[in-house]
Amino acid sequence: MMLAAAEDIAVVAEAADGLEVPGLVLEHSPDLVLMDIRMPGLDGLEATRRVRALPEPPHVIILTTFTTDDHLMDALRAGADGFLLKHTGPDRILEAVRRAVAGEPVMSPEALGKLIGNVTAASTATPGTDAAPAGRGTAAARLATLGERERDVALEVAKGRTNAQIAADLHLSVPTVKSHVSHILAKLGLDNRVQIALLVYRAGLL
Repeated sequence: MMLAAAEDIAVVAEAADGLEVPGLVLEHSPDLVLMDIRMPGLDGLEATRRVRALPEPPHVIILTTFTTDDHLMDALRAGADGFLLKHTGPDRILEAVRRAVAGEPVMSPEALGKLIGNVTAASTATPGTDAAPAGRGTAAARLATLGERERDVALEVAKGRTNAQIAADLHLSVPTVKSHVSHILAKLGLDNRVQIALLVYRAGLL
């Protein structure tokens, strides 16, 4: 009801469980899927992986009551564009849907705090521990493969800037910023802007 009431948003399908999601995506080609984590048949994390593996996949926002580190990191690794809690207000959910479709990261403040804490712990892990492979040196080496302007854009993305804000800050056009973001994702083998931010945080650049 909330989504359908927005003039610029159309609800094209609803899934009763996680198993239905990929088929509905193929049938309706939505711009975005609003995904729960706990669903019958197939949980939202695995459903997100399957959706993101489809040709030209839609954006995915996880909407849930769970804020554990495992759920958050698993959702982002699965390719989710954002993570919102169910107590998020209707206006903010609508804004998040619009932002995700525009290619901007979406994260509730509580989830963002957990994310930064998790990434910071991983980037400072003692060499030889399980967290070390995701540490600062590896992340910095991956970012070093980017061109200078691409690194500038990656830093701005990690700060949560919109394309328009990045364009203004770096004196670029919005289409140029979009092009840089696309090149960054391709070069680093990432799915979305949230994963760019994760990598920048792991590298200790913010």
